Amino acid sequence: MCEDQVTPNRGRALDPIDSAILRLLQADGRASVRAVAQQVHISRANAYARISRLIEDGVIRGFSARVDHERAGQGASAYIALRIVQDSWRAVREKLETLPGAAHIALVSGDFDVLLLVHTADNRALRELVLTRIQAMPEVIGTRTLLVFEERDLLPDG
Repeated sequence: MCEDQVTPNRGRALDPIDSAILRLLQADGRASVRAVAQQVHISRANAYARISRLIEDGVIRGFSARVDHERAGQGASAYIALRIVQDSWRAVREKLETLPGAAHIALVSGDFDVLLLVHTADNRALRELVLTRIQAMPEVIGTRTLLVFEERDLLPDG
C-alpha cells in the first residue's frame, strides 16, 4: 500500500464523548475546539485530539453550511429515482456528481438503483435537468421524479 493512501477506520464504535462531539459539530460546524471541550467536559487538548482522530478515521468527512435552498434561489427540490444498466453505477455516479444542483447520490435497493436529490431554480429547470441531462445518459433505463413540497433539516439547530 502506498504511503499516501488512507485506510479508513471501519467498525470502531464511538464512545459517548465522541458521539457528543459529533452532535455538537453537526449542529455548529464552526464551533471552536474550546467550546466543544467545555460542552463535553474534557480538556481542549483532548477535544482537539478526538476531533483530529475522527477526521483521520473518516468519521468526519468535512464541514459545510446548511443552506436554505429556497432563499438561495433554488425553489424546486426533488428526489429522482433512477433505474440503471447493470454494472454502470460508477459511470453513472461520476456523471450525476457533475449535474448542477445535485446534493446527494445514493445506490439503493428495491425497484430503483439510484436515488438523487437535486435543487434547481424552478420546475422548468428541474424538467430540463431530468429530460435533457439525466434521461439522455445511455446507462439510465428509467426515472421517477418525486417533488419535495416541504423539507426539514433534522440536525439540531446551532
